Amino acid sequence: MSTFLPTLVIIILVILFLSSAIHVLKEYERGVIFRLGRLIKTKGPGLIIVIPFVDKLVKVSLRTVVMDVPEQDIITKDNVSVKVNAVVYFRVISPEKAVVQVEDYYFATSQLSQTTLRSILGQSELDELLSEREKINHSLQEIIDRQTDPWGIKVAMVEIKHVDLPVEMQRSMAKQAEAERERRAKIIAAEGEFQAAQKLSDAAEIIDRHPSAIQLRYLQTLTEISSENNTTTIFPVPLDIFEPFRRFFEREQMDNQTTTSKE
Repeated sequence: MSTFLPTLVIIILVILFLSSAIHVLKEYERGVIFRLGRLIKTKGPGLIIVIPFVDKLVKVSLRTVVMDVPEQDIITKDNVSVKVNAVVYFRVISPEKAVVQVEDYYFATSQLSQTTLRSILGQSELDELLSEREKINHSLQEIIDRQTDPWGIKVAMVEIKHVDLPVEMQRSMAKQAEAERERRAKIIAAEGEFQAAQKLSDAAEIIDRHPSAIQLRYLQTLTEISSENNTTTIFPVPLDIFEPFRRFFEREQMDNQTTTSKE
């Protein structure tokens, strides 16, 4: 009994020592080791051993972090108040810098993203914010990535998620869009009328050069009418048919006048 208790204590101490000394890091994790407050090295992934009470292990994830930037009140260059939120994709590429150079790299990146978002969008006009979003996203990504580089952070992408416009501005833009659609509709209708008039003018010139073309058109019209199920069919008769009769009656009338004058 006297030897059992010390043995049990030793076993417990060994277990506690091993549990504090042995760490297993996943594939996407790295361990930054400080020995008596001094940076030693970065280890991982896999099984690593540290000295308890002497070494301190700080785990850092290398996976891409998707950070939602809270909604920001922004006044654009043309004095329009809007609310904009965004999303930032970044990851740690240097665990040592992410631990040593900044206290909390996630919080620091979030604050930097918010201030940069307000600064860049405040220099843009509303039309540019709505139509050139890809360009603004690229500018945000470059600026945030350049400023987070000393922290060992790589910003891969920044995307503006939503732009909330005031109600008055939404109404004005709706009226502007409606007026634009009406303008385009009128232009298209005018172009159609112009083309139709031009085609009719070309057809008139062809008929004037070739009078027989009107007869072909007349026959085509009769064919189209006869193919329909109509109870009554009206045949338009061209005046050219009556031209020989008109000339005949004119000659008869002239002959009668000549005979009368001779008598």
